[in-house]
This record gives sequence, C-alpha cells and structure tokens, in this order.
Amino acid sequence: MERPTGPAHVTPPPRLLPWLSAEGNPCYLVTDDNGSHLSRLADDLEAVQLATGTDVLRLARKVLDDPNSPYTEVRFAGLRLAECLTDALRVAESRGMRVPGPER
Repeated sequence: MERPTGPAHVTPPPRLLPWLSAEGNPCYLVTDDNGSHLSRLADDLEAVQLATGTDVLRLARKVLDDPNSPYTEVRFAGLRLAECLTDALRVAESRGMRVPGPER
C-alpha cells in the first residue's frame, strides 16, 4: 500500500508515547495510522495510567485525611501521587500535541 505524498498530504506530528526508552528518554511514534497496533497499545496504556491515577488518588485521600496516618504512609502516598501526576501530564501533553490547530 502506497503512502500518499505531495502537497496535499501532511504528515501528522510525532505522538509522544506513554513510556520512556531504556535510557529514560521520551519515545515518539510517527504514523498516519491512528489505528495501528502501536497506536492502540499507547491508547490502552494511557487509559490504564489514568485509571490507576484515579485509584491512587482515592486511596491517598484516606491516608491524607487521617491526621494520625504514619509518616511513612503519607510519604508513600505522596510518591505514588507524584508518579501518577507525571503519567497524567504526559498523557495530556501527548493529546495536546495531536489537537489540530486552526486552519489557515
């Protein structure tokens, strides 16, 4: 199958993927096919990351609302919340990069 070329064809911007390389660098996907296997895998992982963030927030609230929570539990909750926020911000950045801009 040939890829369209020419002035009418515009390659979409690279998609920021919801995982890092082995070296800790961002990974990007360049494709015209939003339904590709890798695109669907990234969509699924983003959904899992956001659902996990919701669960962690619910559980952390219990710890943070209790003034008698031990320091170690509060710290653990804070660390997990920071991880989930990092994931959520990556998802937001990736999705924001794919929002079409105004036509000129």
